[in-house]
Amino acid sequence: MCLLQLRMSKELEELSPLDDSGHGDGSEEETEEDDEPKICQVCGDKSTGYHFNAMTCEGCKGFFRRAMKRPAQLCCPFQNACVITKSNRRQCQSCRLQKCLSIGMKRELIMSDEAVEKRRMQIRRKRMQEEPVTLSSQQETVIQELLTAHHKTFDMTCTNFIQFRPLDPDQKSISEDGLEPHSGRVFQATMHKTLSEDALPQNISFTSPSTPSSTFQSPESKERKQHKSVIFTTLPHFTDLTTHMIKNIINFSKTLTMFRTLIIEDQIALLKGATFEIILIHFNMFFNEVTGIWECGPLQYCLDDAMRAGFQRHLLDHMMNFHYALRKLHLHEEEYVLMQAISLFSPDRPGVTHHSIIDRNQEIVALTLKTYIEAKRSEPNKHLLYPKIMSCLTEMRSMNEEYTKQMLKIQDIQPDVSPLLLEIISKDS
Repeated sequence: MCLLQLRMSKELEELSPLDDSGHGDGSEEETEEDDEPKICQVCGDKSTGYHFNAMTCEGCKGFFRRAMKRPAQLCCPFQNACVITKSNRRQCQSCRLQKCLSIGMKRELIMSDEAVEKRRMQIRRKRMQEEPVTLSSQQETVIQELLTAHHKTFDMTCTNFIQFRPLDPDQKSISEDGLEPHSGRVFQATMHKTLSEDALPQNISFTSPSTPSSTFQSPESKERKQHKSVIFTTLPHFTDLTTHMIKNIINFSKTLTMFRTLIIEDQIALLKGATFEIILIHFNMFFNEVTGIWECGPLQYCLDDAMRAGFQRHLLDHMMNFHYALRKLHLHEEEYVLMQAISLFSPDRPGVTHHSIIDRNQEIVALTLKTYIEAKRSEPNKHLLYPKIMSCLTEMRSMNEEYTKQMLKIQDIQPDVSPLLLEIISKDS
């Protein structure tokens, strides 16, 4: 029992505040681990070990620390010869202090207040590290909702990609109905119908991926477009591909509770701001960091394909570096979808009105990501993953602006961009 008491007393000393018992001063201590009970050399009470170079109890240890830090002079009311015991040790501080010094207690072993606080922080940090981090029920729900929405709206097999107009204009892409790429149906819808059943003052047209935008143009425009179509040979395919992914992202967002509770104007503003970034995250899941190729089911894409669509190197080089950096993090699917949600709920997008609500949503998702990494990752450098992901999100913001500029220039040269994609990159809120 004596050994157990000694150990428990030492733990209390490390973790308790600086009260009258003197816990937490951080002095040099050494506990005796034999079966014989030890007594305080100052007052005769039970000792808890060596404190400041002498075997003392907790009370005398604390008294010595406080006395050494007090500027006041202590004076014995009797004859400076008091016998200090457990029962009378509070009666004469002067003789008690002299007894402490006489048995060898040293002032230089007392830690400063700053050192004590630093030690306490280290103890708290160590205790937090030893305690397992777990996701809260709310965080588990957020992750599950994101994964469910992702699985419903994102197809890793990319089977729909073969329905788009081909990368090589001399080839024909065959849809599941056996239709050639330019023989698909044309339909129009509004963003109001896509996002909710409420009325919306702003309409956004949808064009099926298999339908060129020239369907709505005059014969003169068609002839001019056909003449220009040879400039960016892969643009029709990428237009169809991007339009398809935009629709999936809209459906993904509509599935999220936090998104559906927003007003329609904020929903549109968030989608317009985040769509390109979420597409980048989607494509990163297909990126082969060894070959530098995007392996999308039956199709593969390289940087040259994007250049033949009209995009310039100062965007594409930046984008390639981004994909290498993000892919090398080897993110879990949960981390990918949380990253998408952080991008989606960005309160500083143009046109957003309820900033505080969206900011709170983003904070919930970001904290969920951070907790997920701490709870599910076991790598020694896992604490670096969250800031690296946030850095990638910042990189996407800068590429987003450049992408919009280049896309508008491409449309001016070769008007083969779908109405939906034009609406996404338009500056109007």
